[in-house]
Amino acid sequence: MFDGAFTALVTPFKNRNVDFNTLGKLIDAQIKAGISGLVPCGTTGESATLTEEERKDIIRATVETAGRRVPVIAGTGSNDTRETIERTAFAKEVGAYAALLVTPYYNKPTPQGLFEHYRTVASEVDIPIILYNVPGRTGVSLPVETVSALSEIPNIVAIKEASGNLAYVSEIIESCKITVLSGEDSLTLPILALGGRGVISVVSNILPRQTEELVRSYLGGKIERAREIHFQMLPLMRALFVETNPAPVKEAMAHLGLISPELRLPLVRVSEKSRRVIIAALEKCTLCDKERQLG
Repeated sequence: MFDGAFTALVTPFKNRNVDFNTLGKLIDAQIKAGISGLVPCGTTGESATLTEEERKDIIRATVETAGRRVPVIAGTGSNDTRETIERTAFAKEVGAYAALLVTPYYNKPTPQGLFEHYRTVASEVDIPIILYNVPGRTGVSLPVETVSALSEIPNIVAIKEASGNLAYVSEIIESCKITVLSGEDSLTLPILALGGRGVISVVSNILPRQTEELVRSYLGGKIERAREIHFQMLPLMRALFVETNPAPVKEAMAHLGLISPELRLPLVRVSEKSRRVIIAALEKCTLCDKERQLG
């Protein structure tokens, strides 16, 4: 159901407002490049600083612009189960194919609380649900046993795994009936080697075709080609996390003329030192010539 590369879309801003015109252009370019799907309102989309109306408008605009050409996986998670249900129900109502639900942050629920949170949302909204494990952001990690129990629920179908722990990924794949998607670009190839099926990607905001090709090559048995693409992209993957995501990827996209580098406080533009690192990585990336940008 979820094989391939799915772009964790940035949210372009202009004069402190969401730039829907630019967002539409990015969506069209991503689809033209052959991306498997789009993920609005995730961490890379600065979901934490979006108003509820902005969130709804972005999800609706992404679904409408995509026009069933690719699935839209809407970021609808929060640290409040009731709010998560409302957001997820809205995403389903406007035509999102699936929902991405981050582990509840700040309140740090127990494993039982995590299970009940996801079970309740899944029972209230009949839409495919992707768990999102990113303990570095949320302060809580989904135990393997909890993922295993959740995987028995029919509409909990995948997990975006962004802990950076390959041993944990191995346990999930070994013991759980669930699709694993990498949540960290530099670990996409290792996770595919363990049995993962794709990635929810930051770098694909810049290189959608090549990110998709990496995944498809591996899944199609072209291991050496996948390795080649991985190592060509790796310096850029690293540079895009030189500071807190999504500041580096926005800086890179601004350098390429795709968006404004504007972020919302408390995020700020990268330092000049980091900017030099990002630009150097772009210039050295043989995949980043203008003719191939965004397909």
